[in-house]
This record gives sequence, C-alpha cells and structure tokens, in this order.
Amino acid sequence: MSMMKARSPSRAVARAALVPALMWVAIAGAPAPVPATAQTSALRGHNSDAPVDVAADRIEVQDRADRAVFSGNVVVRQADLTLNTERLSIAYTKAGGVQIERLDASGGVTVRSPSETARGQFGIYDLNRRIITLLGGVTLIRGSSQVRGARLVLDLNSGRAVMDGGAVGGAPGTTGVSGGRVSGTFTVPKRTN
Repeated sequence: MSMMKARSPSRAVARAALVPALMWVAIAGAPAPVPATAQTSALRGHNSDAPVDVAADRIEVQDRADRAVFSGNVVVRQADLTLNTERLSIAYTKAGGVQIERLDASGGVTVRSPSETARGQFGIYDLNRRIITLLGGVTLIRGSSQVRGARLVLDLNSGRAVMDGGAVGGAPGTTGVSGGRVSGTFTVPKRTN
C-alpha cells in the first residue's frame, strides 16, 4: 500500500474521510471515541465454552480422524451465536471427553448475533483462539449499516472485527465484490441543532 501525502486538505475533506472510519469502528465494536450510548459488538465476550448444539439433515462421524461432518440445512447454536450453512466439519479431540476445537463451514455461511449478521461463502470458527473468519463475498450488517469485502475476522475476545478487501493467495471466490476493496454503507443519525 502506498502512502500519499496531501499538501493541506480542507477540514471538510478530512472530516469526510474520518466519518466512515469512525462508523466502521463503532460497528465493529472496537474501542473508539464514540458517545456512551454507542453499542459494542454483541460478539465481544461471547462464551465460547458454552455447549455447541448442531442440527442437520445428515451426519457422518469420522472417528479415526476426530472429525464429524454435517450436511444439509446445518444450524449451529452456541449461547447467542447462530451459524447456518450447507456443510460443516467439526474437528474435535477425545482428551477427557469430546472437546470441539474448530468448525469449518462451506456452501454459504451466515453468522448471527443479537445485533449483527455476517455472511460469506466459507467460515472457520477456531474455538481455542476464539476467532471466527468468513471468506468470499463477505457482508457484515449492523442495523441499516453494512460493510462488504473478501475476508472478515471476528475476535471474540475483544469484539474487534477486521474486514479485508482481497485475500493474497486466498481461495477462489475470496476477492471482494468491489475489486479488492472494502466498501460500506453507513447510517448517519439525525442531528439536532
């Protein structure tokens, strides 16, 4: 990425460039100088130790590989988090009972929390690291604001969401719809003067 230096931008131009960045920070739930009424991401502090409930049309257990594959109308619920997809592979260990380590979803993935919805073609939920990654034509929606790109990484520890416009060396279909850039539409609250 090249850095360009403006000679002396007007305050209006600087403010116009800053507003979308601050809106994205507010949507993602990262710490920012926003009003006290601003919501943080519902995913921040998500209980990844809560039970994982899975429902699907079919299950195939590959016990030697410590894997279970669910297919057809897969619905996964963990606390306030819901994941819908067509195919889900669950990696687990049998140390001290079955412990889920990772979920790999494909065939269109939707992740919902009480205040946010994220969609992509592929998804990975690493329960140990507490990170959810969506790839391929990703959209993150909160209220009437939305951000689109190629890859979204949600950190459940901090509630931080990072969207990339294009994945270097990524899987087919991971380039964002806007030519490798992140794009967004943000709702601006009415101001009272």
